[in-house]
Amino acid sequence: MKNLYVLFFIFFSILSFSQEEILQTKDSLTVDDKYLEDQIYLSITYNTLVNQPNTVADSGFSYGISAGFIKDLPLNSKRNFAFGIGLGYGFNSFNHGLKVSENSNQISYEIDNTLTSNKFITHNLELPLELRWRNSTPTKYAFWRIYTGVKLSYNFSNTFSYVSTNDSFEFNNISSFNKFQTGLIVSAGYDAFNLHLYYGLTPIFKDSFIGNDSIDTKILKFGLTFYIL
Repeated sequence: MKNLYVLFFIFFSILSFSQEEILQTKDSLTVDDKYLEDQIYLSITYNTLVNQPNTVADSGFSYGISAGFIKDLPLNSKRNFAFGIGLGYGFNSFNHGLKVSENSNQISYEIDNTLTSNKFITHNLELPLELRWRNSTPTKYAFWRIYTGVKLSYNFSNTFSYVSTNDSFEFNNISSFNKFQTGLIVSAGYDAFNLHLYYGLTPIFKDSFIGNDSIDTKILKFGLTFYIL
């Protein structure tokens, strides 16, 4: 969490400086009626797992951070309606109630109430695809926006780790983890501050069961997205 607070401080410092520079130079800029909303984005979210098997306890505090760049492609002459395609990186940390392990290419799923820590961490390459509406103009730097679409993700690293009273375990790159995932995204707000929602459409595990219950666990995230021109 300490690293997260540091990241918040650095980001808001950069954001404040950028906005101040824009305001200072606003009057001297030449109006560009072919402007683009090419943007760097940063999302900070609270994560939770949904569609868990009935026997699995709710997850604890979990969070995610993603950042990247979105290319803006206007679809009308006013340039307030556009298509966006981006590329970014996503980090997610989950505290969860299901013990997942892999030994000799055999995956096991268990409920172990003796664990004092039970989490998994993912690192993803992300490709957001958005339809974007905003009431911006060539000289309007603060505006309302609604961006919605899908986010495609490729997981290049996942780690499941556990701590019990007597031992600790760590398993890397579980083979049953779905490397390719898709989710719906919505970001809406004013200026740099926007509410953000992600709902995963793809289960995080492939063809997995605990007892007779199918594991159709999906990811839900909600938080804030910040945009920098």
